[in-house]
Amino acid sequence: MSGPPPGMALGMLTEIPDGGAKVIGFNDGEGRREFFIQRRGGALFAYLNDCPHSHLPLDWVAGRFLDIERKHLLCANHGALFRLEDGYCLHGPCAGASLTPVRIILDDGKILTG
Repeated sequence: MSGPPPGMALGMLTEIPDGGAKVIGFNDGEGRREFFIQRRGGALFAYLNDCPHSHLPLDWVAGRFLDIERKHLLCANHGALFRLEDGYCLHGPCAGASLTPVRIILDDGKILTG
């Protein structure tokens, strides 16, 4: 599975509230895929919305990816927990695997794919 094309405009940083996320769809030539951007303060983290164990979307409610403590990303399907900073699976059936990162850049408040 490949990621979105480089230079894709994703919106403005101000459109994602601190602790919030944004889901973006794209076509990779094989079909429609999606990734998400999770914000924590001024930092943004982007991953394909695809659990490495089940290949199902992670969000437990549309656009919500953090666990109840708002510390880790949570796969709603199997309860796997992933570190926000690098997508590494800490707990669950895919322990030791990682989410697929999506390269993004922040340019004067604008978010773009890298």
